[in-house]
Amino acid sequence: MQGLMQDYPLTLVNIFHRMEQLYPDHLIITGGPKPSRFTYAEFADRTRRLGSALDTLGVSADGRVGSFCWNHVQHLELYYAIPCTGRVLHTLNIRLFPQQLTYITNHAEDEVVFVDRSLLPVLLPLIDTFTTVQKYVVIDDVPEGADGPEVPDDERFIDYEELIADQPRADFDIKDENQAASICYTSGTTGNPKGVVYSHRSMWLHASASTSTAGTDVKPTDTVMPIVPMFHANAWGFCHSAPMVGANIVFPASDMTPAGVARLIEDEKVTLAGGVPTIWQGIVPLFDQFDFSHLDRILCGGSAVPAALIEAWRPVGVLVWQAWGMTETNPVATGAIIDPRDQGKSEDELLPLRARAGTPFPGMEFRIVEPDTINPLPWDDTTTGDLQVRGPWAAREYYRPDAGVTLVTSDGWMSTGDVAAIDPFGSIKIVDRTKDLVKSGGEWISSVDIENLLMGHPAVREAAIVGIPHPKWDERPLACVVLAEGKSATAEELLDFLRPKIAKWWMPDAVEFIDEVPKTSVGKFSKKDLRTRFADYKLPGVE
Repeated sequence: MQGLMQDYPLTLVNIFHRMEQLYPDHLIITGGPKPSRFTYAEFADRTRRLGSALDTLGVSADGRVGSFCWNHVQHLELYYAIPCTGRVLHTLNIRLFPQQLTYITNHAEDEVVFVDRSLLPVLLPLIDTFTTVQKYVVIDDVPEGADGPEVPDDERFIDYEELIADQPRADFDIKDENQAASICYTSGTTGNPKGVVYSHRSMWLHASASTSTAGTDVKPTDTVMPIVPMFHANAWGFCHSAPMVGANIVFPASDMTPAGVARLIEDEKVTLAGGVPTIWQGIVPLFDQFDFSHLDRILCGGSAVPAALIEAWRPVGVLVWQAWGMTETNPVATGAIIDPRDQGKSEDELLPLRARAGTPFPGMEFRIVEPDTINPLPWDDTTTGDLQVRGPWAAREYYRPDAGVTLVTSDGWMSTGDVAAIDPFGSIKIVDRTKDLVKSGGEWISSVDIENLLMGHPAVREAAIVGIPHPKWDERPLACVVLAEGKSATAEELLDFLRPKIAKWWMPDAVEFIDEVPKTSVGKFSKKDLRTRFADYKLPGVE
């Protein structure tokens, strides 16, 4: 027997209409060098005119349209106008290597690229390598009167505001919820970047789960600031969840400095912000310079969130809330929500729970399995295995993948590349990335656990653990440490700090002090670069 409910498509058009009709007076604010303020009504009008402009540009019915932009209102207009007219938004990661940008632009077959004027020096050297791009629309994010890159005197380059100025308002109507809405490429840490194609349905469901109390709990009364870039991983869904409930949105544009972010939080009374741990670590020294009284919570992810960072924000009354996800999960899939069973515990007792990846968002399922199998392992919070996921916003395959590249198992689960343990109530603890585990004497050592402990030392700003070859034990851990400004510590002091906290065989064999832990294009620690740097490192006592 079938249900008798209406077959209503779950699309971004629905989110756009809801925002336009219910919250016309709510705000979208851009900070940075060229600030702006628009109501949702003004934003909707501009977005509809942009929709018509895509026809003027000659973009094909399901053409891919690239964006090479910071976080700002015009980028949000692209987030809706492109998919709501049936095209596919391709967010180009501005921090990828040049050859990777060329690869993904050509692989996606982008027809038009929207680019910030401030980013032209990055893009212009590559345009002759793009095989399908016909036009470039320049968003002028440089303040009037300020020096900035010159726009080429070339008919392929068009001014954004001039393009949309006299356009009619487009009607948005997408009937197939499984139609592609956007495509995002992985950051390409191994091999070529891989394309993940999101559907309207997956984005709608992700946004809906994000507004629930079992998700990110985005509310109509929030003022949300996505610091996580719109050019990668959909800004963690904030660009869909906030308009869905009418939350005000604040964008930092290109000013990602700790002081710039802190000032915007204070000035616009931001209540919810999202970004990687390095952003929030950089703001901690500024607590006495800015007012964070309106900031209620920070969604933090992209890499493991150190317990010390969660603790650091407690004195100013801000909850640092860990979430987990990946490009292939739209991206957010879990959050460290405190279970009712744990209510009544002190903050010190809750700290280890807040530092976990947490429980799945509604709609998502997880399991851990034995390596290279589909054999499930127990949820006892001790057994570790390969973490796998399935659900309505988990990818089933990559876009036009290279030969031999697969994403899901024989029974339909997606491998995440993480090693995890799960407790009896479904709370996930990420132990490590599979490729970052240190294998010593046939046993695995979690680099994440040691890093988090080291970053709890008051003199340590960043710490990364990598495996160094060892003739007897296969690998042994090396601690790469960045000291906090104005602080000092010796290697032996740091090792003494660790000794009572971890097993003896987990102890790093050496400590190397470095100026900075290298980062990937999305702000994660790049262990690959550290392994390359220390490939010939000689551990103490090793000939």
